[in-house]
Amino acid sequence: MKRRRSAAPPTERRVAGRQPFIIVTGLSGAGKSQAIRALEDLGYFCVDNMPTALIPTLAQLAMRGGFENAAIVADVREQRFLSTFPAVFKKLRKMKRLNPVLIFLESTNDSLVRRFSETRRPHPMGRNKSVMEGIREERARMAPIRAIADEVVDTSDMTVHELRQFFMGLSRDRVRAPLVVTLLSFGFKHGVPVDADVMFDVRCLPNPHFVPTLRRRTGRDRAVAAFMEREPATRTFIEKLEEYVQFALPYYVQEGKSYLTIAIGCTGGRHRSVMIAERLRDRLAAVSGTRVRVKHRDIRRSTK
Repeated sequence: MKRRRSAAPPTERRVAGRQPFIIVTGLSGAGKSQAIRALEDLGYFCVDNMPTALIPTLAQLAMRGGFENAAIVADVREQRFLSTFPAVFKKLRKMKRLNPVLIFLESTNDSLVRRFSETRRPHPMGRNKSVMEGIREERARMAPIRAIADEVVDTSDMTVHELRQFFMGLSRDRVRAPLVVTLLSFGFKHGVPVDADVMFDVRCLPNPHFVPTLRRRTGRDRAVAAFMEREPATRTFIEKLEEYVQFALPYYVQEGKSYLTIAIGCTGGRHRSVMIAERLRDRLAAVSGTRVRVKHRDIRRSTK
């Protein structure tokens, strides 16, 4: 990743008490769509292809408490952007309670040509021109806006994940959308969940299905939990499972993942997997940066 400036990231230059307002612009194909998605995942209120004339209105709404953080994409898709944006951004700079940050994304001509070739979309600077002609014209006409940017980021050699990491690093004190962890119990005989990110098999634990008084109950019942926890292996399994998940979750948060599904399976999905998922939820409730929920996919299926 290449940057024009070596100064601190824009959000570290925030002035206390001012409302952060991020504007993403730059060359077509440089990654603005990925950037706005990353900011949205971080909890920003985001608007793509914002009309330039409406930018001050959105900034005023943000200052009035309408949004905790706001970010927009504005670029040449709007016909009047090139002629009107510099004056609009100057106006934003003068707002006393606003801290506007302009981020300009660019890339080499070769990488932009490759990206347009992959998407097979025409360049917005002209449908009757070649992609290279459109890129050169846009680069020349965007030069004045690039010159006033707080941060210029070259995305030529960046993957989608690296671009996301850049935006995640914009703020040390941001309000990040929590990682939503779904503990999904299921029965292997009913099929493996297609949306599982991580999967654990608990069929090695004592099975309440073979106890006549427990067969029609579920892993939510105290009697089922007590039966399973009488076995030391169950308690050890839960401790080891919690230890691993506690270890791994911060890395998923750091990666910027928004959702994580941890699937826990037994034979029928009614007893063991349900009980383990419930216990794990209780133990993970206090993990910072996460929100834990439980879903029992097969709990209501027949015990036969």
